[in-house]
Order: sequence, then C-alpha cells, then structure tokens
Amino acid sequence: MVHERIELKSRFDFLGNNGKNPVLDIYLPYNMKEMNRQNQKRPCLLICPGGGYGFCSEREAEPIALHFLPEGFNVFVLWYSVAPNRFPTQLCEVAAVMELIYENTDNWNCDTNKIAIMGFSAGGHLAAHYSTMFDCSEVRETFKSSKCPNASVLCYPVITADFACTHQGSIINLLGHKPENQEETDYFSCNKQVKESTPPAFIWHTAEDGAVPVVNSLLYANALADKNIPFELHIYPHGGHGLSTSDKHTVDDVTDVVEYNSVWIDNLKRWFNLIFKS
Repeated sequence: MVHERIELKSRFDFLGNNGKNPVLDIYLPYNMKEMNRQNQKRPCLLICPGGGYGFCSEREAEPIALHFLPEGFNVFVLWYSVAPNRFPTQLCEVAAVMELIYENTDNWNCDTNKIAIMGFSAGGHLAAHYSTMFDCSEVRETFKSSKCPNASVLCYPVITADFACTHQGSIINLLGHKPENQEETDYFSCNKQVKESTPPAFIWHTAEDGAVPVVNSLLYANALADKNIPFELHIYPHGGHGLSTSDKHTVDDVTDVVEYNSVWIDNLKRWFNLIFKS
C-alpha cells in the first residue's frame, strides 16, 4: 500500500487563502506486477468525516479507509476546512479532490467511472450537497469542469437546513448564520437539490439518533425516489449518533445494540459490487 498526504493548497494555491489548509490522505493498494495487475484500474472512495462543520472526526476517517482498501478501492480522506470557513469552501475542496483523481488516473490507477463519495453526519451533508450541486455557480467559478461522483454513501447524514429537523450547529457553522428565508433553506437542503443527474446513494441511519434526526435520511431517500434514482436505505432501530464502524475500533462502549449496526459495512460492500459491476 502507498500512503501519501497532500496539502491541497500545494496543488491549488487559491485553496490556502484565509488560513484554510485542506489536507488529503491518499491510500493506494499495491497493484502486483507478478500477477500482471500493474495497470489495473481501481474504484475510488472519497471520505468526508463528520464533525458538525466544526472539526473533522478521526473516527470517521482512517478506520473507514482500512475497510475498503482490501476491497480493491483507492481511498481518499479529505480533511476539509471547517468553521469559520463557510460555503462554498468545502464544496470547492471536494471539487479539487475530484480534479486530482482525474488528473492522476494513470499514476494512481483510478477508474473514473467508479468514484464514490462517502460522508458522515455533517460530512454526509457535504457528500450529498456536492452530489447534487457539483455544478453550481459557486463551484464552477473555481472549477469550470467540476466532476460529479458516480455514487454517494451517506452515513447518518445532515440533509435538510430546515431548523425544525436539522442539526442546527452544522448549518450555522456552514453558513455563519441561520437560514434567513425559505429560499436559502432550500438551497442548503440536499433533498431540495436532487435532480436527474444526482448519483445513486447508499444511506444508513439509526431511528434513535438524537443529534441528527432520522428524518434527514428519509427526506433524501424520498427525493431520490421522486426522480427514479436508485438507492439503498437502512434504518437501524437502536443506537445513537456518530457510530462510525459500530465496533470497538470507533466506539468506546460496544453493546449488542451498537454492534448490530455494524452490518452496514458489509451491506455497503455488496452494494458497491452491484452498482460498480463491470
């Protein structure tokens, strides 16, 4: 395996303004020459940890990457800029990673037809927001040919900006204020931005989530259904927020209730095999 850490401002100097310093961790499986696989193209997984747009959670980064390296994925973990950096900073940083993946298709053996973006909590909002608004004017001002991922994975995601059912802290950190009107609420509600070009999604949540209400995932699934976009949705009955892998590696108190949810990883691997089937 090759591991490399890149400061995005070293490749895109405009991303380093105002104290921003987004960092990308790259994990590349070794393509074995003795099996004549040196030119094998691999699917890619871009991970956006959660943290309420206030920090990036370590529990939702490398522990996730290590589950998908053995599955043959090139894995990228984006430590994106957080508050006080506001929209569209984070979307542009995702767009920058997509540019790097396309530019290094041969060097990194990337299959650009099989790129998935995964996000947890507020990182789930970032993943869904980019999946629905990768071509918005704010991103296209910086990346004129910004690329859409081929799939999204949303783990207990913040979806809506409606203060009746969102995680309010995430939205305030992203915008710097509460949404001022319905138009602004809709603009930052991923379910309101779904269109025919939005990629398929794998979504999971717990019904007991007290930080990000489960209705967030239901809203996004319903929006995908309205556009006939394929999705897989898992709502587990118990467990709180931020469970990550739902095992001892990312949870301090692993009860049977918590461990029950860990099947999401195997379900996701099967889903990837289905949608990325050659």
